[in-house]
Amino acid sequence: MKVSYEKSTIESEFDVSTYLERLKYALESGSATISFQMNRQVDDARDRKYTNRYTMHTLFPDEDVVAVLKRELATLTVRDYIETVKDTRYPKRSDMRVFGKKYSGEDVYIKIRVELVGSMGNNYVFVMSFHFAEKAFVETDFPYRKRGG
Repeated sequence: MKVSYEKSTIESEFDVSTYLERLKYALESGSATISFQMNRQVDDARDRKYTNRYTMHTLFPDEDVVAVLKRELATLTVRDYIETVKDTRYPKRSDMRVFGKKYSGEDVYIKIRVELVGSMGNNYVFVMSFHFAEKAFVETDFPYRKRGG
């Protein structure tokens, strides 16, 4: 269910591909600072299984969270893309991209925002969500997955 302050769209496959190439370059070049919301206020009313903290500790026990996120975000593909979300509360901030992947047989919901921090090419990657999906993904959630192949 969408929160009322978010407006979602589907970007072109080319735009998503370009976004992912830039994200991977920033991650590989070391110019990206990762910020992750391990504890979110919204999690107080959520089943613990669907929180960032629980998911990270379940899938990647004893691993550094930032190292995990850098590694896992670099594996995202156009096939994992679900939608682009504009947070109307912060119209000057860049859009958030939503992706979905399977880990250990379970769907994981990933929502990120990349911000250009300075003129030196430094990027700020804000990972809002990296948690087990509350609702199982279906193929139609992914606009760039080829049907039947």
